[in-house]
Amino acid sequence: MHLADMRCCLPVPLGALAGIPGPREMLRSGLLLAPALLRSATAPAPRHARSPAAVHLELVTLTEDRAVLTWHTLQPGTDDGTGRPLPAVTEGEVVYGTRPGRLNRTAGEDRPTAHHHVELTGLEPGRTYYYQARSRGVAATPTALHLVRGNAAGTSRHGLGTPGGPYSFTTPQPPPGRHLLSVALCNDLHIGETVAGLVSGVPFLGGVAQQPGLTAYPELMSRAVVDEARGRGAQLLLAAGDISAGGRPRDLAAARAILDGFGTHRRDYFVVRGNHDRGAEAGAGFHRAFGAPDGPGFFEHDVGGLRIIGLDTYDKQGNGGDAGGLGPEQLSWFGRRLRADRDRPTVVFGHHPLTVRDALFPVGPGQRLGRSQARAILRAYAAAPGVFLHHAGHTHRNKRSQVPHAPQVTLQEVGAAKEYPGGFVLLRIHSGGYALNFFRARPPEALEWNERSRRQAGGLWPYHALGRTVADRNSVTVRDLSGIGRLTQPSAPSRSSQGMTAAPTPRPDVAGGTPPP
Repeated sequence: MHLADMRCCLPVPLGALAGIPGPREMLRSGLLLAPALLRSATAPAPRHARSPAAVHLELVTLTEDRAVLTWHTLQPGTDDGTGRPLPAVTEGEVVYGTRPGRLNRTAGEDRPTAHHHVELTGLEPGRTYYYQARSRGVAATPTALHLVRGNAAGTSRHGLGTPGGPYSFTTPQPPPGRHLLSVALCNDLHIGETVAGLVSGVPFLGGVAQQPGLTAYPELMSRAVVDEARGRGAQLLLAAGDISAGGRPRDLAAARAILDGFGTHRRDYFVVRGNHDRGAEAGAGFHRAFGAPDGPGFFEHDVGGLRIIGLDTYDKQGNGGDAGGLGPEQLSWFGRRLRADRDRPTVVFGHHPLTVRDALFPVGPGQRLGRSQARAILRAYAAAPGVFLHHAGHTHRNKRSQVPHAPQVTLQEVGAAKEYPGGFVLLRIHSGGYALNFFRARPPEALEWNERSRRQAGGLWPYHALGRTVADRNSVTVRDLSGIGRLTQPSAPSRSSQGMTAAPTPRPDVAGGTPPP
């Protein structure tokens, strides 16, 4: 749980929280944020008021053969009623090539828009590309993550500090071996929430609401993420908690209907509980929607030799605002399951991360699993070499970490589905390794909310949520996963007028490479 979650978990001022960060964390965050604040205060106005401004350029996705770039265009000298310029609907294109002075390839969009999403395809693995994104001849400038030791626009510093680049990225090599399985990792749908980023007790952080008359943003974004995951070739989906904003039965039922759009629960998708899902009934409503009312919130499932373990990381008494924790029964069960088959390829997912590293905002105990349990889990991972990935949400950011205690395990935090950067991570498992790639939900209304919700935390939200480097949201790891069997890929489920789904029908999988967009 980050600062933007505190109001819906604990409707009390920040100073009353037992887990409030200490002076050292506050000072560290202040030093990191100072350059971004200074840049925001001194940003020059565009020279030509009639030309659109192209801003917030981000290299969202980078695989061995494709790259996804997004940016926003606005009209200088206008006001949308909140002190920000109005969107400018224009065409968008990306020119690119393998030499900075010869950008001889072009990719564009199929319609004018203010929220641009361009995908470069047919790239070669291991090649360096240079590119410039532009709208109506105006080059897009990147989100300035380099001022907090990050880079939103590429994998090198080429072009940073210039008015529009070109910027640069190098495609990775694909995971070795044949493609076996693709899994969508998502979290923090927050169905039922009405204001994003609302922090109780901090008046100037008032949060961001959806525009009147438009679809509620949690439902809008969750549906878009489900559709995007299927469109990107995901055969399974793992939703790591905070499915609802407060555990209300109607919100959990709505979430169930949305996730049923991916397939069949406990066959095509799996869900674990987050601290927000406890509600007034201490989680009983969640179990009615997604499990047996009297059963545990943790489980193990086999998918063609891949072991999936789901954890309930707030299996305890409390109001959701303190550190996460596993109950004694669950912790004992988890240890036994890992010891029973140490070498079996395993993905673990749960809501709270084991550790929160390099956070922009102050870190308190409520943002992670309790330290003693996190250490115990990492020791268990060290003795179970088959575990290769731990997927968590809760922090609402993209962050990839590895720790010396269990170096074979990637700890992947995934940005919230419900707000900027608004998407999911696609885990592509090959016989010789795996790739993690973040994809943004791309319907026009989802991209529009994405841009609107980046205003959270006084406009500093992108510095926290996107991922400071491309590797925080796109990575490749080499390891032997040949023990996992290759699966067929289901077709899209059919929907009845009541919103129910029929069981998906298998079809042959696509061999190797990146799943089709």
